[in-house]
Amino acid sequence: MDFNDTPEEAAYRQKVRTWLEANAPRTRDANDDGEGGGDLAAAKAWQAKKAAAGFACITWPKEWGGQGGTPIDSVIFGEEEARYPIPSNPFQIGLGMCVPTVMNFADPATKDRFGPPAIRGEEIWCQLFSEPSGGSDVAAARTRAEKAPDGSGDWIINGQKVWTTGAQFSDFGIVIVRTDPNLPKHKGLTMFWVDMKDPGVEVRPIHQMSGGSGFNEVFFTDVRVKDSQRLGGVGDGWKVSLVTLMNERLAVGGATGAGWSQFLEAARDTTGSDGAPLLQEGAVREKLADWYVQAEGLRHARNRTMTALSKGQTPGPESSIGKIVSATLMQDLANEAVEMLDQYGIINDPDLAPLSGGFHGSLMMAPGLRIAGGTDEILRNIIAERVLGLPGDIRLDKDVPFKDVPTGR
Repeated sequence: MDFNDTPEEAAYRQKVRTWLEANAPRTRDANDDGEGGGDLAAAKAWQAKKAAAGFACITWPKEWGGQGGTPIDSVIFGEEEARYPIPSNPFQIGLGMCVPTVMNFADPATKDRFGPPAIRGEEIWCQLFSEPSGGSDVAAARTRAEKAPDGSGDWIINGQKVWTTGAQFSDFGIVIVRTDPNLPKHKGLTMFWVDMKDPGVEVRPIHQMSGGSGFNEVFFTDVRVKDSQRLGGVGDGWKVSLVTLMNERLAVGGATGAGWSQFLEAARDTTGSDGAPLLQEGAVREKLADWYVQAEGLRHARNRTMTALSKGQTPGPESSIGKIVSATLMQDLANEAVEMLDQYGIINDPDLAPLSGGFHGSLMMAPGLRIAGGTDEILRNIIAERVLGLPGDIRLDKDVPFKDVPTGR
């Protein structure tokens, strides 16, 4: 593991710092909810500015409109950009998951149409995978697409998706649908891109316990799409979706929020029933030590990934470990913090709550992170099978036609 930049990386980091110092915003919109639903105009302006300077989609091939840069270049820019109060990023799902899928599987005209506007922040995308009856099992999708009866070759989509992040302000989306219920569930799927402004698409924001509405239900009623909107072959939707899912798990792999150092400061400033700082209690210090070890393990695991990227290597499925550990760490730490703060733990006002409500925000966000991008159980299976080489789970429905699977009715 190498903790230092190479000379080339150091020069690139300095270039990034110089540009950010001259161009990055110094304040963030007070209404920015951290879920992409703040000041969209500010977010789009910042994305356009990065694109004009060559700092948007750094690793994308030049033929896609990117810079053809290295993954470590992108990591360096992300590290330096994080030092500034930039707007929340409503483009993360589109640029990190959806549009790369489109660019991998669409025809040249579609790539030319969607790549450049997405990079410039002019259009926002969402990912329409999860369904009420499917949970983390993407292959259990029941939203269906059938050929239009008029012989035009178009498809008609009907069904429901849920937990779709950013659907309320998205222009386009990629959707996984069932096109043949007579095949096993992984083989009867097809993917399309859809216009989220189509009259047959209804978006209903879900009110979350945090007070935000970053997730949505999306209903499709006789939505007509052209066959040219298909991504990959008919029935190849599962293979196409794997490209999206792998990108998704990298994108949500690092949980953010109040960490062990903020908890330490809060424990130092909070007194117990005996009037002494809670930091002096053995149980509190033991938890802090556990969290510190976990955080350092995550940091060094990320350094290993960065080292691999710096050498031009591709990190493996072990990157799933980061999401499991970080999301659980966030939930455990935030819960203990809110309990420790006693009556202040129920205050929801950022102007009064410690750390401007940072612990409260982490507590509300953490359960969702343990589901988004694959549940803990799904990721443990990936680690067990692909990292540790353990036998795969027994899947009784693997070769059964989807119409004959009881939960698929």
